[in-house]
Amino acid sequence: MSKKKLKVSAIRNGTVIDHIRPGKAFSVVKILHLDETDETVTITSRVASKVSGTKDIVKIEDRELLTEEVSSIALISPEATVNIIKEYEVIDKRNVRLPDTIENILPCSNPVCITNHEPVVTVFRVERSRPIVLRCHYCERTMQEKDVVKVLG
Repeated sequence: MSKKKLKVSAIRNGTVIDHIRPGKAFSVVKILHLDETDETVTITSRVASKVSGTKDIVKIEDRELLTEEVSSIALISPEATVNIIKEYEVIDKRNVRLPDTIENILPCSNPVCITNHEPVVTVFRVERSRPIVLRCHYCERTMQEKDVVKVLG
């Protein structure tokens, strides 16, 4: 008899965000505004992973993520994968990827940037994806991955 157990039940329809860096599931929930939704969200933290040792998982029932939402996950966990579930089956599996530009997701770290004083949407160019380096479109300030993690949690 197998000793494997399913710790979290499968979802019928929705999205599973897998291979999130350990301890970062709540940051994913925050960046996707899942704490403001009516969908059922399941968060699993620090579960065993064959690939990375441990990982976090976020399951969102009855909702598929938009392309921009999938891209924003890469700011927190560039190794994450997004699985679309229909009738308990994975019908699509995507690796998250940073787009060339990131808009309205995180604030600029420069306190004198116009985006921190005027109603202007933040825009960052992705200069490097691993490790992450972003450049503000308005003030040209660069943000390193550690700065992004600090802002996003």
